[in-house]
Formats: sequence, structure tokens, C-alpha cells
Amino acid sequence: MELIDFILHVDDHLLEFITNYGVWIYAILFLIIFVETGLVVMPFLPGDSLLFAAGALAASTGAMDPWVLGILLFIAAVLGDTLNYHIGKYIGPRVFELDSRFINKQHLVNTQKFFEKHGGKTIIFARFVPFARTFAPFVAGAGRMNYKFFLTYNLIGAFCWIASFITLGYLFGNMPVVKDNFTHLIFGIIIISILPGIIGFIRQKLAKNKVKA
Repeated sequence: MELIDFILHVDDHLLEFITNYGVWIYAILFLIIFVETGLVVMPFLPGDSLLFAAGALAASTGAMDPWVLGILLFIAAVLGDTLNYHIGKYIGPRVFELDSRFINKQHLVNTQKFFEKHGGKTIIFARFVPFARTFAPFVAGAGRMNYKFFLTYNLIGAFCWIASFITLGYLFGNMPVVKDNFTHLIFGIIIISILPGIIGFIRQKLAKNKVKA
């Protein structure tokens, strides 16, 4: 419940962090973004809404420099995905080997082929989708995606994600209509973020039903 409250009222909690910890807010935000993108077991931490709120507070309070904020969180996002990639590369194949009775090893080969063909745009677009941005680099590592190829799209995706949400928050987060409806806006960001996954799931179900029919 505390996590849900933090996500839905992230602006209030960040303001409290700024009041209590001052310049250490940079380290707190860095850690949250790094953990959310770097540890496959932590996909539930806030991402998009956190960045938007941070941008808005940087504009309204002046306690954070938007450029410093953007650069630090860009580094956190890149390092997080890089760590997640290497975790996936190290333990991903072992997961398939240990659970080979239940998971066909061919799935790993198929994952590798998929990322070789679509991996670039997958890594970029996954940045904007909760859960997907945590799992994508892990699967890329498990699928043995070429690291230089992965790193290129990791950098592009991190830049687009961090820059877009911090800029949007900085420019529009303090408009009266936004401030008065911030919780509703967070709901909207979450819904829009997970919508592609929901649509993809529905399409997959419909396709399977057509095959069965």
C-alpha cells in the first residue's frame, strides 16, 4: 500500500525528500532509476511518473538543476540496463538449463534471433513501458544480443526516455490544471504506458483463437 501511495502521490513524496534531504535528492532519484532498470526483480518501482514529477519540481522549487538531473538519471538508466543485460547474460542460459524439462531450450535461440532482428527498437520502446523496460535488457542478455548493438540502443532509449519526461514535467508540470489533477495525470501516464502491452496481449489471444477456429 505504501508503494501505491508513493506512485500515486509521487510529487508530494519527492517534495518531502527535497525538504528532508536537500541535495541528496539527486542520489535518491539516481538509485530508484538504477534499481528499476537494473534489477529484474524490481519492475514495480515508478519510472515515467517519477521523471515527470522530478521535472515539475525542478521547475517549481529550483532545488534541482534540470540539466544535472537529466544527466545523472540518463547515466542511471544506462547503467541499470547494462547491469540487467549482464545479469541476463550470466544467469539467463542457466535458467533454461536448470528448468529444461519445462522450458524448451529452443526458446533461448528464438529469443536471440528475435533480438537480432527487432532488438534495437525493442530496447528503445521498452523504456516507455512499465515492466517491459526492466525485462527487455535481461532477455537481451539471456538471448546473447551483441553487446555493442545493445549498448547503442540502450543509450538512445535512455536519452529519449529521460529527456522526454523530465522536459515535459519541467514545461507543463506546474500548470494549474496539471497541478490540481496530478494524481489523475499519474493514472493517465500509467494507463498509456501499459496500453501497448494490453493491446499486444489481446491481439495474441485473438490470433490464437482464430488458429483454433
